Amino acid sequence: MNARVDFFGNPLAAKVLRHINSAGKAVTDSGLPHATQELVKIRASQINGCGFCTDMHTKDATAAGETPVRLNLIAAWREATVFTEAERAALELTEQGTRIADAAGGVDDEAWANAAKHFGEEQLVALISLIAVINAYNRINVINQQPAGDYRPGQFG
Repeated sequence: MNARVDFFGNPLAAKVLRHINSAGKAVTDSGLPHATQELVKIRASQINGCGFCTDMHTKDATAAGETPVRLNLIAAWREATVFTEAERAALELTEQGTRIADAAGGVDDEAWANAAKHFGEEQLVALISLIAVINAYNRINVINQQPAGDYRPGQFG
């Protein structure tokens, strides 16, 4: 499988990605726990069917010390006992925020209240932003049919 366009070599794409990367860096540098960030990125990528991002973030999470058990259970997090209550709240917010078109009311009050129990305002802003950023990356890669499997942890600096 080949990408439809060389998104990583295109000058306009480079400008677009620079801006998305800047937003992503702000979230990375926020107080949102790194493990939670990776769980959110992986879950949104699974929902969106983005093989490139799923590959990238599972490998990055593994390199950062995430366990295979937790990585293998992200898609079934509701039944899994290996996630903290805060991580579960973040995963629920991620699912509802990613599936906005599927849910008539968007993110429901219960999911928001649960996330707000575990995260302060700064972390909630980071979480909302992270969900938006990973969804943007997912859409670029899915539309472009970006191949998955060859990512190396840290490849993009």
